[in-house]
Amino acid sequence: MFADTKKLLLKAQQGKYAVAHFNINNMEIVQGVVAAAIKLKAPVILATSEGALKYAGMDYLYAIAKTASEQANVPIALHLDHGKDMQTIKKAIQIGYSSVMIDASHEKFEKNIRLTKQVVALAHKKGISVEAELGTIGGAEDLVSSRNIIYTDPEKAKEFVQKTGCDFLAVAIGTSHGAYKFAGKASLRQDILQQIKKKVKVPLVLHGASGVPQGLVAMAEKYGANLSGVKGVPDAQIKMAIKEGITKINTDTDVRIAFDAGVRKALQTAPKDFDPRHILAPARDLIQQIAEQRIKIFRSVNKG
Repeated sequence: MFADTKKLLLKAQQGKYAVAHFNINNMEIVQGVVAAAIKLKAPVILATSEGALKYAGMDYLYAIAKTASEQANVPIALHLDHGKDMQTIKKAIQIGYSSVMIDASHEKFEKNIRLTKQVVALAHKKGISVEAELGTIGGAEDLVSSRNIIYTDPEKAKEFVQKTGCDFLAVAIGTSHGAYKFAGKASLRQDILQQIKKKVKVPLVLHGASGVPQGLVAMAEKYGANLSGVKGVPDAQIKMAIKEGITKINTDTDVRIAFDAGVRKALQTAPKDFDPRHILAPARDLIQQIAEQRIKIFRSVNKG
């Protein structure tokens, strides 16, 4: 069955490394990510956004993830990412996700507390852990968007965690969703993270943290993609954030670009081949490669 997300993150917190979270939309993404986890003997968190659920359906993605977790010899957790719709959150709790995220970061502080407490009460009855968010991540991806980054206030983070009882907290220190994260030089507010870590004892989560490897971007563009201006979070910044207390790091954009590059290459290099297995398998292989790279970075700070 699925691993306990909270236990995975508490272990990472103690070992000073981060667990990789990957957003999933279909079987090939799950297979690629889980193959990477098995190869590296590392736990991973598979996550479904509300956009992914709208596309594939919760029952389908749950079944694929469940099959993967039962066949893998490493801990696999299933997480609801950026839950905003209460009915979707309730269904994820009912069906048996490892953890759910209530994202009320766009609401006023008091309302964010109220909504988060509501979800915590529902989830904890079923033994399911809850992620919440304070502050806002910039950029846009899937059904989540925010024009501006509002940094997490360390003092409010302490109050928020105490009042809500959330199990882990997503913080805003300068990352953005999507592939266009920074207009200028990439820089995370590690100083804010340091202050949050001193005041908050629950595991901390970093969203919008894809690296957008330039080799992968070049491959996608070679076969027809237009990704001019894409920029991710440098590995050095990620490693520093892990040292300062981040224990879960979300990756979505890198997986999407890998999928895109693999499919584009297959279609262009074998235009007469219309077998979907031959078109999607290279994408799955690239996803495994990128997942391995991410997992290695997250665990290299202090391998646990």
